[in-house]
Formats: sequence, structure tokens, C-alpha cells
Amino acid sequence: MPRSLIPDQMPKRLATLALALLGAGLFYLLGLPLPFLFGPMAACLVAALAGAPLRGMGTISTLARTVLGVAVGASITPEVVGRIPQMAGSVALVPVYVVIIGIVGVPFFRRLGYDPVTAWYAAMPGGLQDMVTFGKEAGGDGRALALIHATRVLIIVTLAPLILTGLYGSSLTGVLGAPARDLPLAELAMMAAAAVLGWKGAERIGLFGASILGPMIVTGVLSLTGMIHSRPPAEAILTAQLFIGLGIGVQYVGVTFRELRSFVLSGLAFVVLLAMLAALFTELVMLTGLARPVEGFLAFAPGGQAEMTVLALVAGADLGFVILHHLTRIVVVILGAPVVARVLQVRRS
Repeated sequence: MPRSLIPDQMPKRLATLALALLGAGLFYLLGLPLPFLFGPMAACLVAALAGAPLRGMGTISTLARTVLGVAVGASITPEVVGRIPQMAGSVALVPVYVVIIGIVGVPFFRRLGYDPVTAWYAAMPGGLQDMVTFGKEAGGDGRALALIHATRVLIIVTLAPLILTGLYGSSLTGVLGAPARDLPLAELAMMAAAAVLGWKGAERIGLFGASILGPMIVTGVLSLTGMIHSRPPAEAILTAQLFIGLGIGVQYVGVTFRELRSFVLSGLAFVVLLAMLAALFTELVMLTGLARPVEGFLAFAPGGQAEMTVLALVAGADLGFVILHHLTRIVVVILGAPVVARVLQVRRS
């Protein structure tokens, strides 16, 4: 960071972090679910909408996401690898799911008055940063894309726990990980190295989602070779939740009434369509015996990869099953969306 920016940015980031911690503490004291995720998210969202000059945590937030990559990688065991052929049936539905979302979503946003490029990338259920980047490069409205996708993630992360507890009877008390004091120092050191080296190595080769996929790959190798036997400590996973919640909330900094009325409401309406499609595919994999209810729901909930990892952990779901489906969705969207856009000659009108 340039030295000239430190006096302006650092106090705002420290204030944002303090607000996130306050939100987490309040939710914890009230006994609300997922306090380290929803507390920071709610506190930062309310403050952002009130006009507070919040700032995201930059590299620190990215580093926190590597913890989730390590958690997923540690769950890749020989037993999980042996079950991949059994997951093929439901994984094969993911590209169909993405195509149907596009068929429904693009006309939806076009009817709301969005230009073709913005409508295309607003409809794609990929990562927020990827869709905003692709859309801006193609001439779309970056601010609209950022708010639409942030709203998608916000609503899904908020509603998913309610659905898991109310509809599927999940307790959301899954074991996140053992306390750091109970884990061997050698394994903690290997997980820390896997997080940083995996992240930076994936960035160097241009791998999408480098902060999660890089650590996941390196840790997966360590797990399959028997060098680690545990997830990251619970303290690390709770810290990752805090920064994810903070990151969702600060997406709304500087939002205007016009943007709330147009972009955010558009995102809300689109989430309704996504929810119906997700429910349809969840029911399909349940009825065909391809997945249990909780895994089926989490596998097809179109939220962010990091957020779905957290929910899978607290729901005690089959982490390998859920993440394999989300990785497939992200790969299909990131590789397919720009190519199909060029083939169909999607241009800003």
C-alpha cells in the first residue's frame, strides 16, 4: 500500500474491524446462529447503508479465505476420492443447472432494462469478483454487477441457515475443528504453509479462486498422503467467518437510493428465481437418491464458494460432496460465460 494512503485507509479499516467484532460479540451474547458470520455481516451492512465510511480488509480477508481452502483440502481423504464416481450423477446436473439459470436470468435482467452485457453477467451464478471483472471488461456496468451479486450472496447466506434448520432439521452445530491447543504443532505448521504457498502458487499460474483452490489442492495432497489428519483449528475457521461476513457487508458502502431501488431490488428479485431453481434441483437429486437432503440443498444453493464451505462445516454435511458441486459450477461459469458471450456476440447496446 502506498505510504500516502495509510493515514486514510488504516483508521477506516480498524474501525470496520472493530465494528465487525462488536457485531460478532453481540450475536454471540444473544445466542443467535453463526455469530461470527452473521454478526459482522449485519453490523457492517447496517453501517454501510447508513453511510459509514467502512473499508474492506484487503489482503487480510484473502488470507482468511485460505483457511477454508485448507479445511476443504483436509476433508479430501482416500474415502472421499473413492466416492467420486458415486457423485457423478448429481455433478452431471450442475452444467444443466447453470444453463437453465442463464436461460431464465438473462431475459429477466433484459426486461428490467439492463444492457445485454450487464444482463448476461448478472445472471451467471459465478463468483462476485469474477463476474464483475468479466462484465466490466466486456463493457458492462460494474457497479450494477457488484451490487446484484453481493445481494445474491447476502440473501442466500442469510436464508440458507433458516432453510437448513426449519426444513431439513439441521442443528448447525457441526464441529468446525479442534482447538489449536489440541493439534500437533507439525500439522499446524504444514497447514499454515499449505495456505500461503497454495494461495501464492495458484495466483502465479493464474488459477481462478486462488485463495481457496490453491490451499485446497496442496492440503488435499497432504491429506491423501497421510501427513495431516485434521482440519484447521476452530479459532482459524471462526476468524475466517468474521472476515467473510465483514466482506459481504462492506460491499454496500456508498450505495445510493437509486442503486437500492434498481440494482439491489433486481438482485433480490433474481434470488427468488434462483431459489425456485435450486429447490427444483435439490428435490431432483433427493428423489433420485443421488444426495441426502442437506447435501443436495447445499450443493445447489447458488451462493459463494467460501460461504457454502462455512455452512457445510456448521451443518455437518459431506464437505467433499458439497464443494465438488460448487467447484463444478464455478468452473462451468468462469470458463463458459465469456466463451458463450463471444459466440452469441453479447455486446453492450
